Amino acid sequence: MFSKAVCLFLLTSALALTGCGDSPDRRVVVLGIDSLDPETIDLLVSEGQLPNLAKLRTGGAYGRLRSSRPILSPIIWTTIATGKSPTEHGIGHFVASSSSGERLPVTSQMRKVEAIWNIASRADKQVGVVGWWASWPAERVNGTLISDHAGYHFLFEEGLGSGPKDDTGVVHPAERTQSLLEKMKRPDSVRYEDIVPEFVHIDREEFARPFDFKDDLSHFKWAWSTAESYRGLGRHLLENDRPDLTMVYIEGVDSSSHLFGHLFRAEGLEGELAEQHARYGGTVEAMYRYADSIVGEYLGLMDENTTLVVLSDHGFQLGLLHDDPSKTRDLRRVSEKYHRIEGIVYLYGNGVVPGTTLREPELLDIAPTLLTLLDLPAAQDMPGRVLAEGLAFEVPARSVATYEVEARKTEVAQRDSAVDPAIVDHLAALGYIDTPSPQNERNLANIHFAEGNYEEALAAYRAMLEARPQDPSLHSSLAGTLGALGRYDEALEAIAVAVELDPINPEPYHNRAVIYERQGKPGLAVQEYRTALRYRPDYEPARNSLARLGAPLEEKRVATPERSKARKLVDTASLAARRGAYEEANRLLDEAEALDPTFALVHHYRANVAYLRGDREAAAASLARAIALEPDNALFRENLSRLGTAPDAD
Repeated sequence: MFSKAVCLFLLTSALALTGCGDSPDRRVVVLGIDSLDPETIDLLVSEGQLPNLAKLRTGGAYGRLRSSRPILSPIIWTTIATGKSPTEHGIGHFVASSSSGERLPVTSQMRKVEAIWNIASRADKQVGVVGWWASWPAERVNGTLISDHAGYHFLFEEGLGSGPKDDTGVVHPAERTQSLLEKMKRPDSVRYEDIVPEFVHIDREEFARPFDFKDDLSHFKWAWSTAESYRGLGRHLLENDRPDLTMVYIEGVDSSSHLFGHLFRAEGLEGELAEQHARYGGTVEAMYRYADSIVGEYLGLMDENTTLVVLSDHGFQLGLLHDDPSKTRDLRRVSEKYHRIEGIVYLYGNGVVPGTTLREPELLDIAPTLLTLLDLPAAQDMPGRVLAEGLAFEVPARSVATYEVEARKTEVAQRDSAVDPAIVDHLAALGYIDTPSPQNERNLANIHFAEGNYEEALAAYRAMLEARPQDPSLHSSLAGTLGALGRYDEALEAIAVAVELDPINPEPYHNRAVIYERQGKPGLAVQEYRTALRYRPDYEPARNSLARLGAPLEEKRVATPERSKARKLVDTASLAARRGAYEEANRLLDEAEALDPTFALVHHYRANVAYLRGDREAAAASLARAIALEPDNALFRENLSRLGTAPDAD
């Protein structure tokens, strides 16, 4: 299939592979464990709970891996696998749009550049890949590639224990599909003893509930069974195929953190949150121990020629209660809000200097380093560096200009595959679709903006607006780009459209304030920053800007000592509500109202507490009182409208 002729072809194409066939015994094993958080690891290691990760830290090279925004797994794991930025590799979200406008999860066909398993295969290295993001349909490689669709249990016929409806492209080579998929655990094959009491504390009746992605326990069964399956499949390939490069992706820590991360070592919980904590308060901690056991298992499979690389794409802030406790009723948290920018990377074993601290490693550094460990030179068009400080041998020169092949670009441009809509439903259930996070093309435009490619970003936003002219966030993004180019009048026009389409979004008000500052109009800027806070009191960019300008959060005429005390009480009430302490929250709001009866925010927060307690009538009454105090507040009217009782506007 792949042979030395591949190396010869690349040599004649001026892509000199100095490592082709030089070290046939060197092996690299990559464990990608999604969402392992460095601060949580440090805490649990200090308590002796993660002995294998502790061993990697002291006996190998370690660094906190700097991720990139947006912190979304398909983007980041593709960046890791390719050594190219998202604007180059083309994966910008969990979903993209087909030529017919249908939303579908991103696939390998959408990736515009070569992944490391393609490069290694062409260099006559045998590869084994398990579960990597955006790897379906499985590409032709020198070895075995088990795509991410192997774990999509909701694609299966007749419940969750049978085979796929259509296993086309799930595994390469196709003839290994049945034998490998038979090794997969499915949610309905999870036994009570597998997860109770190590991960969750539930009774057998609750455990037996029918599978439903709207159910938190079902989500966990899926996450654990998929992680257990990928762990086992990776081990199977290592023991039986002995690939030169093995890459295994484990997602369970991330799903568990999204489901139950707010319960991690949380204290003072009451009501429904306390009930959740009794069932799932230790789940995330147990998943960290489980991940550590996987590391230990793979350490046991190593020989003197093996290098183990363990990494996570980002961290996760645990123990933070949701701003809106109603969203934790189904235990799902929204999108990437709680992701932390730093993940981890460990190098251990053959060719690694023990006890080394890696110097600010970044996502783009991983692929060049893996190639070097495989005795292949990093390409000149890979912007990342080799993590040479952690390696015990001299890093070869970059004698290869590029590993990209023109045929891939042509092939990808001609492909457009739809997939089962159940996959989109699953992503939506975890909060990754129809959230504030943009989707594929928009994220790529945002990345262009972040990289200072303003003209490219401007062209992308305008192209998207032609298709979606009523999208307020696109108008806001367009305004930001025009502002960065110094085209302030055009930017203000775009902001006006964004505000008209969505008057409660704080971002356009903040952007307008920034422009006013640049134009030397600090008074107008302060007004706009305050408007942003009116619609989102915790909007940090506006708060920070007002502090920088030395301006109070409200105008002097209302910033009385009573208002300041009332605001502190309201903030404390909000924290109490987030803990499920609704009686305490209402008591604090009563105190705030007594101090300042004209403070509309008191009634808004009282409406939130009433809604959380299931009293929609009381919530509507409180919102009506807030509107009476601030008739022009669009947020109050929007919330009342959602309750179905909006009054007529004046």
